[in-house]
Amino acid sequence: MLKSFRFVLFPLSVLYGFIIWLRNKLYDKNVFRSVSFNFPIICVGNLSVGGTGKTPMVEYLVRLLKDEYKVATMSRGYKRKTKGFAIANENTTALDIGDEPMQFYKKFPDITVSVAEERLVSIPQLLHDKPDARVIILDDAFQHRQVKAGLNILLTEYRDLFTRDFILPAGNLRDVKNSYKRADVIIVTKCKSHLTEEEKNKMIEEIKPLAHQKIFFTKIEYGSPYHLFNKQEKFLSPDTNILLVCGIANPKPIKEVLNTYAATYDMMRFRDHHIFSIDDLKEIKEQFEKMDTENKIILTTEKDGVRLAKFENELKDLPVYVFPIRHKILFGEEDQLNTIIQDFIKTYPKHNISYN
Repeated sequence: MLKSFRFVLFPLSVLYGFIIWLRNKLYDKNVFRSVSFNFPIICVGNLSVGGTGKTPMVEYLVRLLKDEYKVATMSRGYKRKTKGFAIANENTTALDIGDEPMQFYKKFPDITVSVAEERLVSIPQLLHDKPDARVIILDDAFQHRQVKAGLNILLTEYRDLFTRDFILPAGNLRDVKNSYKRADVIIVTKCKSHLTEEEKNKMIEEIKPLAHQKIFFTKIEYGSPYHLFNKQEKFLSPDTNILLVCGIANPKPIKEVLNTYAATYDMMRFRDHHIFSIDDLKEIKEQFEKMDTENKIILTTEKDGVRLAKFENELKDLPVYVFPIRHKILFGEEDQLNTIIQDFIKTYPKHNISYN
């Protein structure tokens, strides 16, 4: 049924694809101007809508760089209740900056976390407010061509490579496939753990990287669940009964891993970036109470956790745990990726701004 409906939308996809192609062409011909900064800016993005793992990739970069450099992140702040440029502080909530930036701030309080719709004017503001910043990581900015990042990292999901997809609304691509050529690094995310060299090489052949592009492969690695408020870790035994509460684009990976952790689990799924309400909490509590067992917990994602944190008084007596995730680089190529990133930053000794 869904495939038939998308087929009906094919003419709209052709029109939308032409508009995106024309826009990119105007940027390529310098009719529309991109601005580059004489400052190390790393862009993490994708060609599709939905979850390819951008948030854990930003966190990967932060962990790699924060002990050596003053790191700043800049996100749009999707579904936040504010507008304009802002830097997170101790009084900030997820409603102020969005769930993903709030997650960055909670996990890495020693970095600068900022949000802005207009990155072109906000990057100079960020450098003015934080003059000791040494690198900026742009979250989900690959399709925003006003700013030309020095290093573009493009993510594509193993089960849904951009090469096999189609432009919106018939498909999930928000940019034309050919835009992958702007990337410096391409990362195939959410791979199966036992991906073979043969499968890896077939995907590389399918993507057809340019001479300057390097392709890496990652899988999702789950850490120990920790309590939403007291941060105490929880061991998941086979007899643990789980109520999974999530509002993310693609819950399939977490559902798959739960099949190995627990005998059974129930799931309450909300829309991506869902802002939880008191009514939602009531439904969650009711569903949890229906679970007829003593060894039971509520499990949620890190992004959902920052949106649930505001309900500490309502949830403090419930066993609410967060399931953290990271990217694990496959085939022993982590050092290669890290070297590309670190060498890129070392090519920018100055902080002057130039326009191209």
